[in-house]
Amino acid sequence: MQQISLDYGDTTLSANLPDTAVVVEYGKIRPEPEGIDPAAAVRKALDSPHGFPPLRELGGPNKRIVIAFPDRVKGGAHKNAHRRVSIPIILEELIKGGTKLENITLLCAIGLHRKNTLEEWYGYLGRDIVDQFYPDRLVNHDAESEDLCRFGTDEMGNTIQCNRLAAEADLAIVIGHCAGNPYGGYSGGYKMIATGISGWQSIGSHHCPQTMYRQDWMGASTTSHMRQQFESIGKAMEAGIGKKFFAVDAVLNQHSDVIAVEAGELGAVEKATWPVADQRTRIYLDTDDPADVLVMGLPRNFHYGPGMGSNPILMSLAVSGQLSRCWHAFRPGGVIIAAAVCDGWFNDAWFPSYETTYEALQQYCTPAEFLASEDATAIVENYEYRFRYSNHYTYHPFHAMSMISGGAVANIHADSVFIVGAKAPRYVRGMGLTPVSTFDEAMQLAQKRVGTHPRVLCTPNCFTSGIPAHLYLKQ
Repeated sequence: MQQISLDYGDTTLSANLPDTAVVVEYGKIRPEPEGIDPAAAVRKALDSPHGFPPLRELGGPNKRIVIAFPDRVKGGAHKNAHRRVSIPIILEELIKGGTKLENITLLCAIGLHRKNTLEEWYGYLGRDIVDQFYPDRLVNHDAESEDLCRFGTDEMGNTIQCNRLAAEADLAIVIGHCAGNPYGGYSGGYKMIATGISGWQSIGSHHCPQTMYRQDWMGASTTSHMRQQFESIGKAMEAGIGKKFFAVDAVLNQHSDVIAVEAGELGAVEKATWPVADQRTRIYLDTDDPADVLVMGLPRNFHYGPGMGSNPILMSLAVSGQLSRCWHAFRPGGVIIAAAVCDGWFNDAWFPSYETTYEALQQYCTPAEFLASEDATAIVENYEYRFRYSNHYTYHPFHAMSMISGGAVANIHADSVFIVGAKAPRYVRGMGLTPVSTFDEAMQLAQKRVGTHPRVLCTPNCFTSGIPAHLYLKQ
């Protein structure tokens, strides 16, 4: 047997696995690509963008420019982080072209996440940039804003909405991160605008059971229906505003260091960045056989914020998201074992609608029934929750609904999901999962379902070891 330490709340949980178990720790199972000089890479990309002239030629003294950038959830805050490096260089190039600094606005593309605070901007953008633009020209997107541009629906039936500042700018620049993500394979590209600067109804077109329960959502695929929706929505946004977005996307390694940068039209940037991201993100395991049991650890705090390992809705989404990343190395109908403290701390300060949403979910047989109900609609339309999102730095109430959609995926594709070590087991049961006291007990239950000698795949610290990878069987 081999002993491993699983992330578990604010600490770790020891677990014994068979010697045959495949344990994947990002950065250890194979070397990570080294970061490059991010400033040089950005300058090179801006000199020869895909489908656009060089950025300095797009500026002008009377042009209004908006630069949208990803929020605090992803991308890193170190000195070489993509946002931190690229924004000053973009400004430099625009000013070379005659653009006036006072005609440039920085737009934090939060989507349905909580608005970022001044201190958070200082943390990941740096004081030099923030102090030049705050407060009037450094703003958070608001998916509840009454002045969102609305462009009906696209050919797929998706609702099309767009931030008005970006829509009315003479040039709209979007900074993106091409990093592993179960939602359509990678962040960045069209996903950046479809989720970052649209309205909640538009996001509801794809963060929903009709998209996330599809077989092709599994495996973090760039060819999934969801990814097609991102592209369709993005192109419809461009058609509605009458211009194309200028993207500056960086491929990131495990530690959010830049390993490549591409600029220009969104579709061309995707085609240029995805192959590089594949080389970093795809990990081929030294086995031909899919796992019967997937083991993972969940800390209390990870990318959405404090409480993900204790808030049952976010906990279930984390399990399903990691299953999607491991899908090509896991057999359908297998068993998932996750260590999670799940003590019922919803973190009301950041996620005020979540506990109400959880309790309402309990009145329905399935998540899909709840999400289609008038009760779910009433929560999403609740004025207090929407007001707090727009004014008090909290997550939008539809965010909880989207997390329920994704969180139900594990129950669809796995025989059983066992949560080890939950401090408040009723919350685990409320998400349709099974609470278990010890890891050994969970393994015994798993063996009853998949056999006495299961193939085990373990990702013990998949949420604390940097940008995740997508796992595959031997190439």
